Amino acid sequence: MERLSPSRTAIVSAPSPRPSTPSAKRVRLGGIGIDPVTEAEAVNRVLAALETGRGGQIVTPNVDIVAAVRKSRELRAIVDAADLVVADGAPLVWASKVAGDPLPQRVAGSDLVWSLSAAAAVRGLRVALLGGTPDGTARPTERAAEILGARYPGLKVVGAWCPPMGFDRDASQWRALVQRVEAADPDLVYVGLGFPKQELVGMRLRAIAPEAWFLGCGASIDFIAGYRRRAPKWMQATGTEWIFRMLSEPRRLARRYLRDDVPEALRLLAEAYRERRGA
Repeated sequence: MERLSPSRTAIVSAPSPRPSTPSAKRVRLGGIGIDPVTEAEAVNRVLAALETGRGGQIVTPNVDIVAAVRKSRELRAIVDAADLVVADGAPLVWASKVAGDPLPQRVAGSDLVWSLSAAAAVRGLRVALLGGTPDGTARPTERAAEILGARYPGLKVVGAWCPPMGFDRDASQWRALVQRVEAADPDLVYVGLGFPKQELVGMRLRAIAPEAWFLGCGASIDFIAGYRRRAPKWMQATGTEWIFRMLSEPRRLARRYLRDDVPEALRLLAEAYRERRGA
């Protein structure tokens, strides 16, 4: 998942996160709790909630997000308040195994958009996409919506919105988005704005669509549209996807991954080892 540097104004202006009510004990790693679920179980939990009219929010932390959360109580509160928290990063799964409290598998947001869409198509659910990276006249959000609709014919894609930068701080732009969400009445919303902006926007929109589920999915919309390449399957499976991302965008990502994420991954593993030894 992508991460954005939050402004203090954005965090303070968002509604206070409500207490989360997970159905099983969360695995604690790096100061946050992660639900011990597989991808299929995550999808089933969302579907079960939708059947009873309950909305929710999914956060998909990776090493980058854990590093950010360590430095900010506000960001930790956002993650803790989520209805479903799944391990997007492989090092989180590795650390859980070292600690003796293993997570069953990595559940990447970029995979959840596909599995949730497949399940939604079978049930005729309404899906909206929010975010993506505009590139001149190109509209990756609309392209991603077309691809999902073609892949899953029963899927009802009711919105594909790529608002301009700063829309969440502009009253008129925000009203326009709220009107679109109200008119679309989605069951699922994939929000690809980077952490924590996508979570903050999702929290605010839940007041408009309380029965919908919001998934913070980072760069997933761009991946679906083909505007960014995702790592090969073998790199995803071995936890080396970050290397592919770094080599694809070295100017933007090399410093972050090498300075922040690699040390954070080692820190997580070291903490897990000490916890196991102290148990």
